[in-house]
Amino acid sequence: MKGNVCGLDVHKDNVFVCILKENGEKILQRVGILTPELDALRDMLVSHGVGEVCMESTSIYWMPVWRVLESDFHLWLVNPLAIKQLPGRKSDVKDAEWIATCLKKDLVRGSYVPEEVIQQLRQYNRRVFDINKETVFLHNKLDAALQRCNIRLSNYVSNVDTKAYREVVEDLSKGVTDPGTLLGHIHKRTKNKWGEDVLRSALTGVVSEVDTELIGMYREELELLRTQKAKCLSRMREICQKHFPKQMKDLQTMPGVREQSATQIIAEIGVDMRTFLTAAMLVGWAGFKPRNDESNKKLKSRSITHGNKYLKKLMVECAWGATRTQGCFYSQFSYHQTQVRKKNAMKVRVAVARKQLVGIWHILSEGCTYKEYSEKKEEGKS
Repeated sequence: MKGNVCGLDVHKDNVFVCILKENGEKILQRVGILTPELDALRDMLVSHGVGEVCMESTSIYWMPVWRVLESDFHLWLVNPLAIKQLPGRKSDVKDAEWIATCLKKDLVRGSYVPEEVIQQLRQYNRRVFDINKETVFLHNKLDAALQRCNIRLSNYVSNVDTKAYREVVEDLSKGVTDPGTLLGHIHKRTKNKWGEDVLRSALTGVVSEVDTELIGMYREELELLRTQKAKCLSRMREICQKHFPKQMKDLQTMPGVREQSATQIIAEIGVDMRTFLTAAMLVGWAGFKPRNDESNKKLKSRSITHGNKYLKKLMVECAWGATRTQGCFYSQFSYHQTQVRKKNAMKVRVAVARKQLVGIWHILSEGCTYKEYSEKKEEGKS
């Protein structure tokens, strides 16, 4: 049993507080969420001798409460599903009391909340993910605007973010609609593949003044997003080079991981692997472990679990790079699984990502560089 503890049920507009003391005394109160009110809450908890505080991870509303209290108390952030009460007779006050009771009886398991520097990196990293999503949306809107003008360039280029496509869009935003002028931006290889007559026809459209303005607006938005993304990545690089230069360098020795990937990995999992006692814990936290769902000796599912979606997406991208690195273990493993055993390529990429994450755990926990796996060495040891 613990000493004086506190449970917080955090909402958007207020926080319900329950303090449980060693002598059995219970203190219930509701406070506001504004900073002066949170400062008063901190002073009240100190006056009652509270040592540990537990709260649920309710959207982003727990974050300001955490920032105000983290300097004075040992904080626990728990998944609401892990301490969910039985239905019926539920109220906010009882929720706070239940959270405090679970903490006092050691029934909670805290979630991973990284240090301040890592949190700063995370904010930049997740903004990069949001920018990538917004960029895809804007590219689709821009291409739809060109298709509306019957300019079919996207039918003949590899994607809508190529240099040729951007230059054509820039001219169109300035009111240049001459097909011959627009054709001058197309790469020679594309001309040889499709023919200049076909591309000239694809660049001949019916562009109105409104279309020109809208294309210019979409282009300006995309340029702004590119600038913001470059700024975020630059700040992440500066922070990592200042605080984690060795870890950043060590991670880049792994196939499929380069500078940007290394900074994003550090942003999501940090560099202190004492948080994840084993590599299996990190893999499970990321959501790469197969689901264990069995009933009456029947396997219902073996798909991977939910986890950190940012890290999961990043590691799958690194896995694609690793499987294309000739001579490394990951490319050999991928080739054997897809070509010899005829397994699904995407499932193999997920398996490679899991193996990479295990390697990353060892690199960060041992402070070493990547060591290539060798079957001959393993056979020699045995």
